[in-house]
Amino acid sequence: MRFMAARCFWTVLLVAVIPAARGLWLDLPSSGSKCVSEELHNNVVVLGDYYAFIGEDYDVNNTINPTMTVKVTSPYGNNLHNQKNVSHGEFAFTTTEIGNYVVCFSTDGDHHGKKVTVGIDWKTGIDAKDWESVSRKEKIEGLELELKKLEDHVDTIHQNLNYLMDREAEMREVSETTNSRVARYSIMSLGLCVVVSIIQVWYLRRYFRKKKLI
Repeated sequence: MRFMAARCFWTVLLVAVIPAARGLWLDLPSSGSKCVSEELHNNVVVLGDYYAFIGEDYDVNNTINPTMTVKVTSPYGNNLHNQKNVSHGEFAFTTTEIGNYVVCFSTDGDHHGKKVTVGIDWKTGIDAKDWESVSRKEKIEGLELELKKLEDHVDTIHQNLNYLMDREAEMREVSETTNSRVARYSIMSLGLCVVVSIIQVWYLRRYFRKKKLI
């Protein structure tokens, strides 16, 4: 029982410290764009909800909310979402590439020096899952539903750890390859310097003998 309790404690702790959703506020520059990114691996569900406003908060009844251009790109530059002249929108996709997914915002038109703020609700993995549909489909609720969420969180953590281990192995392989190449080039450079030095000594001795200086 103590082992199970300790295991549940550490599971909940790991779930608590690993963020899968985040809300951000960005102040957009009058020209240019501002971007946010997140490194993701394959088969991760991503949901995004964004809105632009001037002042304290976004007002759905305000017809003069500022507009902006929103672009979401994959690590290889594929366009996943592109909207112009919008003050509010959503995007959703499942990752098919490993790397940084970038969301960029830029203002449309002149807002007379007023600061335009963008709020973005970015959800990935478990937090992007529709738990109401899961509850209805699998006919579970209450504690059983929470345990299902914890189980999915543990699976996500396991996948993330495997991903990090794979990345670490790739980086270690690149580091070892680089070190071996540097060592090989260093030996080649040293050998070349020794050969050039020997040729110089031989040439100088031959020259001095011709001139009868030695």
